Amino acid sequence: MPKLVDHEVRRREITTAVRTVMARGGLEAATFQSVAAEAGISVRLVQYYFGTKREFLLATHRAVLEDAAIRFGQRVAALGADAAPRDALRVILTELLPLDDGRRQDTIVLDAFHAAALTGGESFRMADATGGFRPLVDVIAHYLRQTRGPTAPAVDLDAELIAFATVGLVQATLEPATAALAPALLERLFDRMLAPAPEDAAPPKN
Repeated sequence: MPKLVDHEVRRREITTAVRTVMARGGLEAATFQSVAAEAGISVRLVQYYFGTKREFLLATHRAVLEDAAIRFGQRVAALGADAAPRDALRVILTELLPLDDGRRQDTIVLDAFHAAALTGGESFRMADATGGFRPLVDVIAHYLRQTRGPTAPAVDLDAELIAFATVGLVQATLEPATAALAPALLERLFDRMLAPAPEDAAPPKN
């Protein structure tokens, strides 16, 4: 009796192999041959599921972002419905930091995608790389409004600022010396940014 194949599982095995290859050698290292060797399958099988390199790169980029979204959701759900906005933001932004092997690999892979998009290649383009940042800004803005009130000014700009600061911290955390400081730096960012912005504050009394 022929063995049934779960096609989504097979596609996932291939994109996992792409992630491993890219973490070692960048986007250019991810070829049909290298991915097939990493996955332990034939080149023809990779081509069956992904007809072009661009197709398996797009699927891999999407898989990295989807995995991160699942982790965020699980961490926030574990806090409970009454979690403070700062606690929710802490678990979400900490989950971005490359503090273990899996998250470090994903950070290197996303960096490789971003670098490829900046060079204007055909395999991965700038428009392909925008799927992760905007949802992050929206989530941060949501929790800022919970902290400051639904009509507080400057929330969207501050959400952008926190997101960009976090992206910078993620890159810096690839260095072991910074990794030890990263959680404290996030807390410092929260101290500065989760309080009401100066224009939100009540005017001083005479």
